[in-house]
Amino acid sequence: MVTSPHGAPRDVEPRLLRAFVAVSEELHFTRAAARLYVAQQALSRDVRRLEREVGTELFVRSTRQVVLTADGERLLPYARRVLAAQDELTAAFARGGATATARPLLVDLNSPGLVFGRILERARQLVPHCELMARFESGLTGAAAEIAAGRIDASFGRYAGLPAALRASLAQQPVRYEPMAVLLPVGHPLTALDEVPLARLAGERVYAGAGNDRTLEWTDLAERLFAGRDIELAPPAPLAVGPEEFARIMAKHRNPVLAVVGFPEMPGAVLRPLVDPVPLSPVSLVWRRGTDHPGLDALRRAAAELAAAEGWLVRPTNAWIPDNDALIMVS
Repeated sequence: MVTSPHGAPRDVEPRLLRAFVAVSEELHFTRAAARLYVAQQALSRDVRRLEREVGTELFVRSTRQVVLTADGERLLPYARRVLAAQDELTAAFARGGATATARPLLVDLNSPGLVFGRILERARQLVPHCELMARFESGLTGAAAEIAAGRIDASFGRYAGLPAALRASLAQQPVRYEPMAVLLPVGHPLTALDEVPLARLAGERVYAGAGNDRTLEWTDLAERLFAGRDIELAPPAPLAVGPEEFARIMAKHRNPVLAVVGFPEMPGAVLRPLVDPVPLSPVSLVWRRGTDHPGLDALRRAAAELAAAEGWLVRPTNAWIPDNDALIMVS
């Protein structure tokens, strides 16, 4: 509790103190916002509100640095003690009491070798006392159905491409604009290029999961990208699980495959980024609404940290994303 400028006592919301402590420790609003997985504008708003409530400036801001004022230095130890006490209170009355162990958090990474594995590893570092288990569902539509049914807890993928009935039960956090690429069979003429302009795929049949009801969001993305470019969606093919089966199916059908630039190396295939424009796969972290788990909190924080540090949510020039993804990715 602090005293207002008029002498009346006033309670300070813990959220405002968390914003203040994060900025105090990072001395950088963007990094602090990533740490709390909130928008930078929201963080700045909370700091300004705290300054109004305590009646003094807490930071000196410039275009180059953020520095605590003398009053900010004085407030910091009090804020830390208040937040520590709140954390102790929350832990004491968590399900089963302070000694209860959270159940494992089941996290779908889509396929081994993708960038989502880095987010999971960072989350494990943040909550070493929790168990975060990887799963591989190969497609957000299929994973979202598993999340809605309570069989897994979180996944990554294109939220806007999910059926509306699934989206209604899910929450999401934008994570990354993933540049897209094409996997070409060895010997394909386009493998001679370092980058493949989209126009060079005209007349090609490109596989993008058609017929697989677990990857509807990916097929929808491909259809939107191919529209008006004379690129044909390849017909359904057997779902290949594992590098050996993937290589066998690619060698048999010889169709290029729509992928992302971080797709793991596959035998019998050459990965080339797509350009002119650079198509982006908008990726969100997705979980069931109402999920309360320290592992999910860590996963969200890890995703926000990496996104801020590596510019994952910065759209490059000459980029393309579907119109229906634009609002979701800035939420």
